[in-house]
Amino acid sequence: MSMILNKNINPDRPVQLADGVFWVGANHPKNLPANPYLIVDGAEAVLIDGGSRPDFSTVMRKILQTGIAPEQISHLIYQHYDPDLCGSIPNLEQIIARDDLRIISKKENNPFIRHYSVRSQLLCIDRLGRELVLQSGRRLRFLPTPYAHSAGSFVTLDETSGILFTSDLFGSISRPRGLSLFAEMDEHCLDCRDPWPENPEEVCQKTHDVCLLTGMHLFHREVMPCTKALRHALSVIFSVEARMIAPQHGVIFHRKEEIQAMRRILESLEDIGIDHV
Repeated sequence: MSMILNKNINPDRPVQLADGVFWVGANHPKNLPANPYLIVDGAEAVLIDGGSRPDFSTVMRKILQTGIAPEQISHLIYQHYDPDLCGSIPNLEQIIARDDLRIISKKENNPFIRHYSVRSQLLCIDRLGRELVLQSGRRLRFLPTPYAHSAGSFVTLDETSGILFTSDLFGSISRPRGLSLFAEMDEHCLDCRDPWPENPEEVCQKTHDVCLLTGMHLFHREVMPCTKALRHALSVIFSVEARMIAPQHGVIFHRKEEIQAMRRILESLEDIGIDHV
């Protein structure tokens, strides 16, 4: 696989993560950063967690900038049902304009997703054998991560690129270093044992930047229901070999040492959700 990473990214353009895989998100410095992803495979394309209604114009502009036409998108994948993922479904259906457009989620999510005025056929990953095989033979695998954070939550592995799209898991409430999309952890961060700041805007005295670990800790503590659900989800994630972890919020992890550091840190948390009360 040719991994294409350019640290001097233009946040107003799509960012290529691997051959045929793009980040097409919107950057809002004052809002929770969201990360929709587009997989382009020949004449076919799949959009994962397509984004909110306010972000639709930005996301669609970036999709067009990848060089595809909207009608090439054959499937929309939603890994849970929150509006920051699903809010733009009516806009996407209208501009894609395919009678055979399919929306893929899980049965526990689908009753909620229908409230977004869905017109397309809504499929369950279990009925699909927890995989989607594209026309070329490229395979996307769906791995359930129940109650992390919704009952129907799951993550998606693109076997061709080795990228694991983890939805809220590995997410953060902020992106350090301004609008940087990729994690840039120094040696201190990788082996940090210091108390993390309580304020996500507080600057670390050693890195001179806001603390990524604090942002991740607070996000998981507030979004995930309990420690048990988070640890089970992590066991699912690390049951597969992922070359990159691409969450719905925050930064993307592409270095093995950063992924392992985040695994250690998230597995050590004891105060998630109701366990913090």
